[in-house]
Amino acid sequence: MDAGTVREVTRALLRELGLTTVFGNPGTTEVPFLTGWPDDFRYVLGLQESVVVAMADGYAQARREPVLVNLHSAGGLGHALGSVFTAHRNRTPMIITAGQQVRALLPDEPFLSATDAAAFPRPHVKSSLEPATAGDVPAALARAHRIATTAPQGPVFVSVPADDWDRPAEPVPARPATSAAAPDPAALSELVTALDGAARPAFVVGPAVDHDGAVPGLVELAERTRAAVWVSPLSARCSFPEDHPCFAGFLHPERKLLAAELAAHDLVVVWGAPAFTYHVDRGEAEHELPELFLVHDDPEALARARRGRGVLGGVGAAVRRVAELARPGADRPAPVARPGPPRPEPGPPLTAARALAELRAGWDRDRVVVEEAPSHRNDLHEHFPITSRDGGFLTTASGTLGYGIGAAVGAAIARPERPVLALLGDGASMYGFQAVWTAVREEAPVTFAVLDNARYAAVAVLGDRGGGRELPGVELGGIDFAALARALGCPASTIRTAGQLATALAEPTTGPRLLHVHVDPRPRALY
Repeated sequence: MDAGTVREVTRALLRELGLTTVFGNPGTTEVPFLTGWPDDFRYVLGLQESVVVAMADGYAQARREPVLVNLHSAGGLGHALGSVFTAHRNRTPMIITAGQQVRALLPDEPFLSATDAAAFPRPHVKSSLEPATAGDVPAALARAHRIATTAPQGPVFVSVPADDWDRPAEPVPARPATSAAAPDPAALSELVTALDGAARPAFVVGPAVDHDGAVPGLVELAERTRAAVWVSPLSARCSFPEDHPCFAGFLHPERKLLAAELAAHDLVVVWGAPAFTYHVDRGEAEHELPELFLVHDDPEALARARRGRGVLGGVGAAVRRVAELARPGADRPAPVARPGPPRPEPGPPLTAARALAELRAGWDRDRVVVEEAPSHRNDLHEHFPITSRDGGFLTTASGTLGYGIGAAVGAAIARPERPVLALLGDGASMYGFQAVWTAVREEAPVTFAVLDNARYAAVAVLGDRGGGRELPGVELGGIDFAALARALGCPASTIRTAGQLATALAEPTTGPRLLHVHVDPRPRALY
């Protein structure tokens, strides 16, 4: 690789790293990076920076590869911070760049400059810097790639002054990503001894299982050991098929309920999840948690756990090694299959449960589902079981709205052979509706199903349980999502009955479409 400008050296480096698809929203400080855009690079335009980051997040998660994002100075990064926070919680390998004003103007805090740019996105990036000299930019980006892709993965930020791109730079070799550390053999041996001696073991699976591509191995391990398998609270990935006989259900994000759900087991092995994530507090648990082993590649996740033996290392490697060593559980009773829910009422009105059942019946189980409909999470669990063993379900680990609609577009761009269904609440959709424009522009195979109950129902329901009364700001209503989609060039239908929904789903489609599904606004308890 020959020396050249920072721009030339950086583009050569990005080619070596496979970072030729860039998600962005440009401004004047990005022009020097974008000028003379190469034919072998792809620029995915988003119309607002938080949407840009959400799309890139879905893209990286669907491909299990890092992604490059280009934002506009401090204002653009500021718009994006909610989605950066989500990418941090999603452990998304993302390199975020933003343009900075030219170096000669920085002492005067010029228009569009970022004061202390490296500090702005902290603490929700793994690393953040503005290179000291222009020649350091390629090396900074190479370092950002290594940090973002090293477990635990996450976003990294680099601020680049606009005049750096035309300065000279030396070539920087690309280095392969660092693999996750192997778990300590002694700790795994202790886990296996406990598992062999347990009478009623349970596994709790979290996002890192699917992130590591370890779902098939974990299924085999659960079958062999006859362990019941629970999903960790508010998990952002599907790490165990929900139609499997070993599947036990979803743990609640509340101490008392969670401890009661695990009380029947004498050993719990937590794979790739925090132990545990809580959302509401109703006091200390009445049941003592069983003996715990926690397998994770993030030392902070292990340190935060209140109890249990931590096993630090790659989840996939740990699953494989435990499967080699653990004895079969033929003498244990098989886990009791989770009972199916009753068929939802036919209506009218069309309930969210019935709508989700119709969506499940009309959707190929091997396709990708991206969900951001927090008011309907229980109905989703009951009536839309996720059965994919390969990255077939994505949602937000942060709880910050605006992820789903953009991530669905990014996931569809990433793997167009796997069409995407976006299950969205009406409130969540409005945090990033601009993503529909990008879906049209990119001809992304995504179906947006907006479940419209005319309110921020999760806020209303949890607020009521927490003692709130006559809350303002929770009623929506009157938004015509089909008209909004058509204004952005996306085909759309308005749905008020189960029959209309079934008919719409049966219609062939190749690009994006939106289904505005009006559902019963009456609330259902969350947890």
